Amino acid sequence: MRRALSLLLACLVAGGVALVTAGPALAHNVLISSDPKDGQALETGPAEITLTFDQPVTAGDKFNTITVKGPEDTNWQADGEPTVRNNSVTFKLRPLGPAAEYNVGYRILSADGHPVTGSLKFSTTKAGNGTPAPAVSTTEASASDDGGSGGGVPIWVWIAGAVILLGGGVYFALRGGAKEDAGR
Repeated sequence: MRRALSLLLACLVAGGVALVTAGPALAHNVLISSDPKDGQALETGPAEITLTFDQPVTAGDKFNTITVKGPEDTNWQADGEPTVRNNSVTFKLRPLGPAAEYNVGYRILSADGHPVTGSLKFSTTKAGNGTPAPAVSTTEASASDDGGSGGGVPIWVWIAGAVILLGGGVYFALRGGAKEDAGR
């Protein structure tokens, strides 16, 4: 019985160590810088925006979406997909219009498979001569909006569950085997 408890304790300790050390590797991607910077006031609008993350971003059609909203909820992102290079995402803007605040919303797919959403703002101090993009239909907007959720169950929940089930299974298997041996 003492051997079974020692084995169970060893399994639980090994599972706990695996769970604790896996944490940093399972962290979601985080925006570390942008050009223009969040809250920056520019004289004229930029031709493109670059977002830099702390981990690689998955490239692919429709994985990464960027929206740029101006006054009266107008759209200013250019047509096409963002360009992904390692941990940077770059996308083109239409020439901007009024001197105003612009809100950049993004959703990227992290290399670990989790979507990451966020937003930043910048403003222009001089009006440009650009025109906004055509309005996106309500159907398209709702299909691409995930409601800001991170998506899915965190991996640590699955690991903890597996450790508990494995530990319990080993405990009961060894305990049952000890009773059979005692009856002989």
